[in-house]
Amino acid sequence: MTFGHLLSAATIIIWGTTFVSTKILLTDFLPIEILFFRFTLGFVFLLLLYPYPVKSKSWSEELLFVAAGLCGVTLYFLLENVALTYTLAANVGVIVSIVPFFTAVLAHFLLKDEPLTGPFIAGFGIALTGIAFIMFNGRFLLQVHPIGDLLALLASAVWAVYSVIMRKISELKHPTIGATRKVFFYGLLFMLPLLRPFEFKFGMQRFLDLSILANFLFLGLGASALCFVTWNLAVGILGAVKTSVYIYIVPVITVAASALFLHEEITWATIIGTLLALVGSYISERKPAPKLNECNRT
Repeated sequence: MTFGHLLSAATIIIWGTTFVSTKILLTDFLPIEILFFRFTLGFVFLLLLYPYPVKSKSWSEELLFVAAGLCGVTLYFLLENVALTYTLAANVGVIVSIVPFFTAVLAHFLLKDEPLTGPFIAGFGIALTGIAFIMFNGRFLLQVHPIGDLLALLASAVWAVYSVIMRKISELKHPTIGATRKVFFYGLLFMLPLLRPFEFKFGMQRFLDLSILANFLFLGLGASALCFVTWNLAVGILGAVKTSVYIYIVPVITVAASALFLHEEITWATIIGTLLALVGSYISERKPAPKLNECNRT
């Protein structure tokens, strides 16, 4: 269990800074270009690490990988990248922290041993209040367009679906690296029909810029190839709900990184929203006190 928590924390620390890298790359790249290049790089890296096929035992198993690729790669990151063109990186980082609630609700109905507890619901309510502070601040100070925040919210729901699917995939006992590579493959496959409508261009000369190259290596190798493997391992160890709780920590990392690297203003609403997200994370992770049985009472 401790190993699962360490994997979750390490993954979230890296993912919390990806919004900054993506925001930087959006100066020279379209959202679909960042998505395609990032996951192509990640797929090739995972293929080198694990060059063996991952065979499904049935069509229903294969459909799980198809759905994971569609939700966890294509839809989630496309929505996130487009959201970053409309709103602040800090806003997106805070809003995606709503993922644990969506995950908990889905897991409660679709998975075994994933109950909705009182502390979890209370923690979510506190975290949601923090998200409201961020969205309220953007609307009344006219810093962002509401569509960016709404796209980030939709991305959160899509990631929750992915987390539940990956819990089911982890039960199939496939090698984690191979399973993650297969998810990437289907994600890239779903991107192909979108390349022309979104005006995708290869423009490889852009990669001669060392800053651009460094950000893509970080996103492709670290945040995609490495972190998807560690996250999927954590989901298999802790479960979809417990792992998703770590997403509450994303706002803290993103807000700090956005202020440091993008010079985004940290407002009072951002600070309050971030603190509430942390408090919600702590409460959601708490376990209810065990009830004494009759023997212990006597």
